[in-house]
Amino acid sequence: MRVLLAPDCFTGTLSAPQAADALAEGWRRHAPDDVLDLCPLSDGGPGFLEVLAAALPAGRLEALTVAGPLGEPVPAGLLVVPGEDGAVTAYVESAQACGLHLVPADRRDPGRTTTRGVGDLLRAARDAGARRVVVGLGGSGTNDGGAGVLAALAPPHVAADPVTGAVVERLAAGGAALRDLTAADLGWLADVRTDWSGVDLVVASDVDIALLGFHGASAGFAAQKGAGPEQAQSLERCLGDLAAAATTALGLDPKLTATPGAGAAGGLGFGLMLLGATRVPGSTAVLDAVGLPARLRGSDLVVTGEGCFDWQSLRGKVVAGVARAATDVGVPVVVVAGQVLVGRREAQTIGVDAAYPVASSPAEVDAAMADPHGTLAARAERVARTWSR
Repeated sequence: MRVLLAPDCFTGTLSAPQAADALAEGWRRHAPDDVLDLCPLSDGGPGFLEVLAAALPAGRLEALTVAGPLGEPVPAGLLVVPGEDGAVTAYVESAQACGLHLVPADRRDPGRTTTRGVGDLLRAARDAGARRVVVGLGGSGTNDGGAGVLAALAPPHVAADPVTGAVVERLAAGGAALRDLTAADLGWLADVRTDWSGVDLVVASDVDIALLGFHGASAGFAAQKGAGPEQAQSLERCLGDLAAAATTALGLDPKLTATPGAGAAGGLGFGLMLLGATRVPGSTAVLDAVGLPARLRGSDLVVTGEGCFDWQSLRGKVVAGVARAATDVGVPVVVVAGQVLVGRREAQTIGVDAAYPVASSPAEVDAAMADPHGTLAARAERVARTWSR
């Protein structure tokens, strides 16, 4: 039997390659003669560059140091890939500059964290000759609507002016500093948008949420970044003020805030869209790069997975992308996840035939966290008993 193992990372425990190795180890215990194709994936979040670098051998990784979410220097990378026509594409993993994993638990405050370092990465990409920049979004510790990126890309004369320079500093200070911004404050954004008009910016986001609203950046995700209910409401207001001021200053449709992916990574998607970026599902960008459709056509079964298979998984993450691609070619899809919080009927709506949790009880969760590789391999072995011929 030919089995394609195509997991995302298991956030906080296993990278995507490590998860693929664990699945393969467990599967081989029961079905050593099956042919396994390991295909680790990413949805644009942590691991985005690692997965793409393995899939695109023509690319080169450049090591950089950029501003982190708390303003302190952090190491980051840039994947530069020359095309057959000579055009250069650069891949950026925003989590390397503004990821939640870069913020210690006792310092998590999405009102203060910034995406400024992502702007540093964009500049480096353009300096490397890229005319197409794909920015992976996911796993952020920020909620600033991409304001930090706009600050990092502000022209020198804007940053040096006492009045506009103060606005730039506010944009770089985190989401809580965006309250009561006006269109007059952001008139210089037109110059930034023009400056970047020659670069094809692509937002590869892990989720397709809007910037504002009940399922937006603040209401849906600020809590996991350290915000309480009152702060989440305040950040919603701040992002609303940024959006109104920026779209008015640029003459853009206010409905830009409702564009799928605008709320990804704490609204970083929206900030990039202000510069003219278009959005694709992060999983789709990676699936295309690794040649998943062709690999599926040569498989009898695909096994995918992630740390938690929940409602977010249905909104453009790896599992949904794999299931959609597998459905197109008639290959069954099995999910093995740390936890499964999606019902069978919901899973079937995106093309998943079965989903199996590594852990179902608190005790099993503790065991999985203590030995993520071993427990994932054990679950994969049991799944193979059901699905392997």
